[in-house]
Amino acid sequence: MSEKSNARDLIVGTAARLFFSQGYHATGLNQIIKESNTPKGSLYHYFPQGKEELALECIQSANAHILQRFEEIFAAHETTAEGIRQFIYETANEAEANGYTGFVPFSFWAAVETSCISQQLRTASQNVFAGWQDIIARHLMLDGISEEKARETAMLVISLMEGALIITLTNQDKQPMLTAADYLSVVAKNVQQHQ
Repeated sequence: MSEKSNARDLIVGTAARLFFSQGYHATGLNQIIKESNTPKGSLYHYFPQGKEELALECIQSANAHILQRFEEIFAAHETTAEGIRQFIYETANEAEANGYTGFVPFSFWAAVETSCISQQLRTASQNVFAGWQDIIARHLMLDGISEEKARETAMLVISLMEGALIITLTNQDKQPMLTAADYLSVVAKNVQQHQ
């Protein structure tokens, strides 16, 4: 990895951690520069439009990582229902391992923070949820579920998963996510059986 791409990666990684843990408005560019240990000029070189452009990159990078995790987990399980359960269990365990801090549900960050900042960030956040819905629905359809039911079930999965994550973080207890995972697994199986 070159020094230049390393500085860019450090800036994006630091910004993502700060945006998702303390919020967009509470995170300043000087804090990102200081905590990434990169020169001020690097941030403006890679992100000449500043904080909003950097936030957009963070959204897109986080989304790429999550989509890759979905694909890997679905590929490793016989059914989408099992994959959904595993994905949520892993997320719950990750939240617990991080001490329930520095871990903000994407939906909360997108809804509270980015939607009010700009149309560009709101559109990027909408695209994240659409991408999640698409990947889950596609795998449900491979299990034999009709497209309409697959898309409805995928939206239910995302809504319940993100809501359970908010409760898990608030209570500092992973049980709400584990419960959601178990119920969503049953829902996905039932939808498949009734096709």
